[in-house]
Amino acid sequence: MAHPEPAEPSAPAIVWFRDDLRIADNLALAAAAGSGRPVIALFVLDEESPGLRPRGGASRWWLAGSLRALDRSLRERGLALTLRRGPAARVIAELTGESGAAAVYWNRRYEPAGAAVDQAVAADISARGVAVQTFQASLLFEPQAVQTRSGAPFAVFTPFLRHVLALDEPRTPLPAPARIRSAAGVASERLDDWALEPSGPDWAAKFNEHWTRGEAAACEKLAAFADGALADYAALRDRPGGPHTSRLSPHLRFGEISPFQLWHAVRHAREAAAPRSIAASADKFVSELVWREFCHHLLWHHPDLAVRNFQPRFDDFPWRSDDAALKAWRRGETGYPIVDAGMRELWATGWMHNRVRLVAASFLIKHLLIDWRDGERWFWDTLLDADPANNPANWQWVAGSGADAAPYFRIFNPVLQGAKFDAAGEYVRRWIPELSGLPADAIHAPFEAPPAILAAAGVTLGETYPAPIVDHKVARKRALAAFERIRERTR
Repeated sequence: MAHPEPAEPSAPAIVWFRDDLRIADNLALAAAAGSGRPVIALFVLDEESPGLRPRGGASRWWLAGSLRALDRSLRERGLALTLRRGPAARVIAELTGESGAAAVYWNRRYEPAGAAVDQAVAADISARGVAVQTFQASLLFEPQAVQTRSGAPFAVFTPFLRHVLALDEPRTPLPAPARIRSAAGVASERLDDWALEPSGPDWAAKFNEHWTRGEAAACEKLAAFADGALADYAALRDRPGGPHTSRLSPHLRFGEISPFQLWHAVRHAREAAAPRSIAASADKFVSELVWREFCHHLLWHHPDLAVRNFQPRFDDFPWRSDDAALKAWRRGETGYPIVDAGMRELWATGWMHNRVRLVAASFLIKHLLIDWRDGERWFWDTLLDADPANNPANWQWVAGSGADAAPYFRIFNPVLQGAKFDAAGEYVRRWIPELSGLPADAIHAPFEAPPAILAAAGVTLGETYPAPIVDHKVARKRALAAFERIRERTR
């Protein structure tokens, strides 16, 4: 979308940053820098516009560090980041008036509520004679442009994947501007006054041991992954005990790195790997990147994805209300080590390995029959990488209520999942040290271990580690019966 700019080169241009907190491959920033106008780099903390989902606690922590890193990068190129708080339409109208800005640039977002805010801002400032230019920088493929042959949005992933892989290659990423002309005299709020990071107690302090926020860290992590773990990604990505994944998801969620950069880095690594082929791993990583796209396309077409079942038949599902069980799941005290290890990893690091996310989510939904929305809200608040599309789409996939969902009757056995993907028990021992003395053949089911084995490891069920809060066989039978009831109603 573009409107002609007034021919006034001295009037500034505003670059409105959102979930694109980087300077490389940032089309809005590149266009503003190339316009010759002095630039105002703006971030708006908008917690008031209708429909926008409030950020979770972990997300707010990451945002603070990401904004600091962006400000440092911008200052190296001649301008500072301007911070303003309030509804975006009001803030941008005020800033264009204060500064005499002639144009506002931003990268499009695809969360429906955010897109609605953008449309309102564009209409308002265009009516004031301010030019608006927007760009595709957050998704490889825009939702409006990807359709089935019948003109409908895709609701199944595999045809979506085939379709987008047959399209033209995504554009090449842009380098960061070397220098940016800065507008003078623009007031900014103080980041510390926003209190994005917790204090008293600082429950996020431990995150610093695991993460470095910002674009530079994202680029370093991508380079290390492309040169290392990518080679065995397809074979080892489901094993939570080692460094087999990219751990780029929080950086991608905040736009510290773009999907275009990821796509081309992996493609380049694949081409450079001959004669040692990493084709299967590169293709698998690309498919995961496209799954992210699929989730965002779903949200674009279904704005209530976080609160409403994609498949309406699940509206009649007999969810249980069990506060004690929900609390035990959140705390990592279910008595199933692979589930508990994941929930404790989440609390300690703000992140959880993807395979374990599936097992933990399945346990809440199918073993405990607790509504997927309760789990989605907990992940929204505690995951650093939770975004408005991936989080609800993945929860609905596990529940069986979503698009292209796993069948409801696919119920993970947490003991078998642990034994298969954490065979030596490394992951469980790291996050549940009270079980570290158990041998590998007992660590995923301590409740089945002989008393002598438990005693030798210093484990007392119900004291040092919880007994299972539900029996797997009983829970599985109960879940299948619940699903059968809604299936009969919709026949």
